[in-house]
Amino acid sequence: MVIELSELRRAVDVAMGRCPGTLLLKNARLVNVFTLSLQHTHILLAGRLVAAVGLEYAQAEAEQVIDLEGRWVAPGLIDGHVHLESSLVSPAEYARGVVPRGVTGVVTDPHEIGNVAGVAGIEWLMEASEGLPLEVWVTVPSSVPSTPLETSGATLGLAEIERLLAHPRVVGVAELMSFPAILAAEEGELEKVILAERWRKSPEGHAPTLTGPALQAYLATGIASDHESTTLEEGRAKLEAGCFLMVREGSTTRNLAALAPLLRPEHADRVGLVTDDRLPSDLLREGGVDFLVRKAIALGVDPAYAVRAGSWNVARHFRLARRGAVAPGFQADLVVLDDLHSFSAAQVYQRGRLVAEGGRMCVELPRTRVSSAVSHTVRLPALQPADLRIPAGAGKVRVVRAIAHQVLTAEEHLEPTIRGGEVVADPSRDLAKLVCLERYGKNGQIGKGLVTAFGLQQGALACTVGHDHHNLMAVGVSDADIITAARRLEALGGGMVAVAEGQVLAELALPIAGLMTDEPLEAVDAKLQALEAAAKALGVSLPDPYMVLSFLGLAVIPELRLTDFGLVDVRQGAVVGLFVE
Repeated sequence: MVIELSELRRAVDVAMGRCPGTLLLKNARLVNVFTLSLQHTHILLAGRLVAAVGLEYAQAEAEQVIDLEGRWVAPGLIDGHVHLESSLVSPAEYARGVVPRGVTGVVTDPHEIGNVAGVAGIEWLMEASEGLPLEVWVTVPSSVPSTPLETSGATLGLAEIERLLAHPRVVGVAELMSFPAILAAEEGELEKVILAERWRKSPEGHAPTLTGPALQAYLATGIASDHESTTLEEGRAKLEAGCFLMVREGSTTRNLAALAPLLRPEHADRVGLVTDDRLPSDLLREGGVDFLVRKAIALGVDPAYAVRAGSWNVARHFRLARRGAVAPGFQADLVVLDDLHSFSAAQVYQRGRLVAEGGRMCVELPRTRVSSAVSHTVRLPALQPADLRIPAGAGKVRVVRAIAHQVLTAEEHLEPTIRGGEVVADPSRDLAKLVCLERYGKNGQIGKGLVTAFGLQQGALACTVGHDHHNLMAVGVSDADIITAARRLEALGGGMVAVAEGQVLAELALPIAGLMTDEPLEAVDAKLQALEAAAKALGVSLPDPYMVLSFLGLAVIPELRLTDFGLVDVRQGAVVGLFVE
């Protein structure tokens, strides 16, 4: 935020009563995030800045005066770690979903579009998020690709990371995901930490399940945060080690209830709230980081501290000047609440102007322009049934077990079902074929394996959202239907489909990098509901099956994953065979 001299002079003059303010909010009950107090006061604005807060301003002059009659005022919330692409919509549509709920800023890791389209994709996302009533700060993706065990659409080396670090809206190097490489002290990964510090920006972490010496070694690099804790013990260990603990509640990853006991005032500025990945259905029904504030309060967290963890703490961590509080000299990003405990936003001000009221935007959003850099990104090899064949072998096979509401998976060793000399899906045993197709036209590699816990009885599901490489992920009991699904996704330019007996039952086109669309949130949600209904009709019992499927290729979170290279044992950091030796 670049402040002009004239703005500072005006703020001083307004506070001193030498000229009228732009807005006076009288009789507010302010959530003071510094003292964790609930303070009866008046708030005086000077343009986009807060000029003064205090009881002595009851009769201050202002162009507009609003008597809040005791309603609450809180700072606009800031989501400390989110992948905007995971909302499946454009930044403008994302803003329309969260700003009316009181979210005025996000720190996004454009890791997904970076893996698809590299620097050009990240620059497109930054351009598409300019001029919104939602401030979008960026952490530069550090892991493109996430591991050497997958094919991505692009590669970001140190030179590309440094180029992006020079952008004024970039606030850090994003989650260093390959923790095995960090623990092995690989120079290429450690240099990314040094690069972040050289630019005085934050090196962000990703340390699922790490405790003990492994956690100590990971944080010894200077990595500053983690958002992957799933248990109270893990979260406490990270706090005790000096880590900035990001408490996450996404669509699949719901960790707030387990970590809520750590949201305590004595932990001061060391805890922040993040969503990581949220689908349109959850954005529409629950909200963004406002949902975490609301849920934390319902779980017994002190309301003022819950607000602080969703605003000031995040701003402090990322050195976001003049953000995260309602106080003199801060940018006037604030929320007027009908009720603090339900965090029900009546009005939302961003940069001192009213941008949302009664749950709706009241300013026009800019149109999204789609560049060639993020178009036509799905280029599949010629597919034949033989390409999906898994030859029979001896002994048990490794099977990926999907876990509801988590990105973690488990590895199981089961006897395969074999017909005609090949390993096949077996719906009677809840065994489906899992396929990862390289989709950038680079090498045509196909990873093949088995997955359980989906419940799929017929047909196939497929999507081009496949963390983090975003190759095409498919689960099916019919190879022919998997091929039909893949071909349909290629025609759509990416997206999600459900197929049975050669027919497309439901689909969602995601033509922006195979990850996003500029359709409205409501339209996307309706299509997702149709996809889920189709999946359920095919026997799927797993909640959010497309979200779960999208994470089955994530080769940086234990235990067993599938990329276009094949099955990956994440703890070993290596490709392993289907058959257990």
